[in-house]
Amino acid sequence: MLTYATYSEAGGVGKTTLAASLADEHTRVGRNVLTVDLDPQYGSLTHLLGVDAPRDDGDADNLARHLIDRPKGDFNELILETDFGFDVVPSHNMMERLGDLLTRAEQMAADLDEDFDPTDQLRRVLLEAGIPSEYDTIIIDPPATAGPHLYNAVNATRSLVIPIEPTGKGMQSIYGLEELVDGLEGTISNGDEQVEIGVLAGVPNGIGRTSDQQEYLEEIRNRGYPAPVAIRTRESLFQGCWKEQCTPRHYVEHHRDRKRDHEMETLEKLEQLAAEITEVGER
Repeated sequence: MLTYATYSEAGGVGKTTLAASLADEHTRVGRNVLTVDLDPQYGSLTHLLGVDAPRDDGDADNLARHLIDRPKGDFNELILETDFGFDVVPSHNMMERLGDLLTRAEQMAADLDEDFDPTDQLRRVLLEAGIPSEYDTIIIDPPATAGPHLYNAVNATRSLVIPIEPTGKGMQSIYGLEELVDGLEGTISNGDEQVEIGVLAGVPNGIGRTSDQQEYLEEIRNRGYPAPVAIRTRESLFQGCWKEQCTPRHYVEHHRDRKRDHEMETLEKLEQLAAEITEVGER
């Protein structure tokens, strides 16, 4: 089974667009894909995929309720179909208060002398719902900030795909990859089990014509992490995806009057990236 979270310490590096793109590419080769939106912000995977979810309805069942073990229904009823062949568990406004909700749930469990690990609830929910037997690929998109959303995503997947901005700050992120992984491993827990986190790919995203994409790829590889491709700046393509609420491939195939070579090159790289991630993740 292939599971990973798309994560970057910096916002605005195409993390959510990359998650949607990879879900689309995995689906195209016959994989059964579930995406999970853990980002409480409105500019999230749920919005990008054009999913009509009751995120403003405080009475509706949602992922946050399941993470604090107070569901209103079956978890599988939260799963929605997208127009792109894969499924999504949408975000909800209640996710903005997830940290406080988990703290209260942990305290209540302690008062009852019960175990409750606030960093391990998503994994619990997915396992109890039998999700690993229904899907062969799970992609989780958490926010770019450290906290319960990220820790639950990492604990559930144990693997990361990390988009990296091609700037001096981005290079700093490459240098800090090992520290990032070590820090996450030290933060999340699973009882007495030693949690190990793997990086399936580092992806320089938004490379300009004057940038040396090979430099970024080699720097990531020199640190022992896979780096299959670098993706050039494609502002028109990716902005179009958000405008039309769709994946990059869908945008090119359904919203462009003609195929542009540079965009087809980007789709080929995304296809290659998905294949490489699958190979590394299922070794």
